[in-house]
Amino acid sequence: MKRSLVLFVVLVAVLSLSSVALAQDTVTVGPVTQAILDRGELICGVNANVPGFGVVNESGEFQGFDVDFCHAVAAAVLGDATAVAFRPLNGSERQAAIQGGEIDMMSRNTTWTLSRDTTWGATFGPTTFYDGQGIGTTIASGIQTMEDLDQGSICVQSGTTTELNLTDAITKRGLDIEVQTYPDAPSTWEAFVAGRCDAWTTDKSGILSLHATSADPSAYVILDVTLSKEPLGPLSPQSDPQFADIIAWTVYGMIQAEEFGITSQNIDEFLGSEDPGINRLLGQNGEQAGSYLGIANDFMVTVIRQVGNYGEVYDRNLGVAPFSLARGINGLWTDGGLLYAPPFR
Repeated sequence: MKRSLVLFVVLVAVLSLSSVALAQDTVTVGPVTQAILDRGELICGVNANVPGFGVVNESGEFQGFDVDFCHAVAAAVLGDATAVAFRPLNGSERQAAIQGGEIDMMSRNTTWTLSRDTTWGATFGPTTFYDGQGIGTTIASGIQTMEDLDQGSICVQSGTTTELNLTDAITKRGLDIEVQTYPDAPSTWEAFVAGRCDAWTTDKSGILSLHATSADPSAYVILDVTLSKEPLGPLSPQSDPQFADIIAWTVYGMIQAEEFGITSQNIDEFLGSEDPGINRLLGQNGEQAGSYLGIANDFMVTVIRQVGNYGEVYDRNLGVAPFSLARGINGLWTDGGLLYAPPFR
């Protein structure tokens, strides 16, 4: 009787492991994923000029909220979060970079829109930061509303949804505002600081970033107006749906890990969990996860250990001084925010 029970347990274990291997073997590795595996490195398009989201630090390394999602995908595919080559891109370079195969993915405060989803030939991943377009100006200007800018001027980055949204807002309100365009965020900000325009506009997170890191943050204000919805997140070429799935479920896994309370510091405590939901997320005890994606079944263990959960990424990049940005709608759904991960099942 005991021998039969042992044989049964062994058989179940073998079948469970076989099902994981079978699932992984049946996934067709896409061209982008294969290119990453062949070169041993992920090429990720990022911003180099928005502190908190994407910037080059004093050591010459890219760092920021968006940058960390590049690290997370590298950890998922290659098992090494540091195996990333970064390509700094300004707004007008993004479409060509994704269409021309210059990059494997982009994680660069890029708004998910219908036209980009289609004409760029891109697949957008989950929204990692919910934002809205705002207007920044100086306190000394006395400007309090967008209407106060009538007969005045606004600086804006060209080739962005920001420019289009601004034009819509001016037209809708019947205002006469001179729009001055610049090629990237630094030149837009510098033009405003130099007094070439009365105000400047971009995503509110970008305004906060540059106001907070300026020589005198107290000199600036963000007007109480939101011109648009700006769902920001990573994207990849439509030519590889398998790689797009890897990006999506890496982000979802980081969100779910935060919900479960799994961090880079305590993850080992969860590896022996009896909770089937946690085991599915982490690919433990015969549960399938990465095998559905054609990567290591326990890929989220590597991602969390090397990069952290969503909350850790947010806190170390945006929740600290000088930004100290509250989570707000970028909180978990359990805390009244918009972040919600589909089930790992």
